[in-house]
Amino acid sequence: MPVSGLGPYDEQNIFARILRGEIPCRKVFEDEFALAFHDIAPQAPVHVLVIPKGPFVSFADFSAQADTAMIAGFFRAVGTVARQLGLEVEGYRLLANMGKLSGQEVPHFHVHLFAGKPLGRMLVAPAAGE
Repeated sequence: MPVSGLGPYDEQNIFARILRGEIPCRKVFEDEFALAFHDIAPQAPVHVLVIPKGPFVSFADFSAQADTAMIAGFFRAVGTVARQLGLEVEGYRLLANMGKLSGQEVPHFHVHLFAGKPLGRMLVAPAAGE
């Protein structure tokens, strides 16, 4: 059972279906631990998703349930993708959402890799009274 409040892993979520090859993707990288592909609705000139090859609903679930090899392999894959795309000189942003308030849309842990333009501040300061 996942350790986050997102409920059990849904084997029919879009990333599970991509991992099984039921839905195509524009693959950037793949190894035994992760699959990286271009987002279908990019929010920056470079917007790549990196997903682990396992049934993890969130970062909380992944960090508690994945074995050491999976955790290390996944994060190495994220670094490999950034290097292969030549993003290290200009910079990039990594983002992982968890849960409803963060805007997590797919209940499969994943990291967004954004680059290719100035990305600005991560969060905008709240207006007075918020």
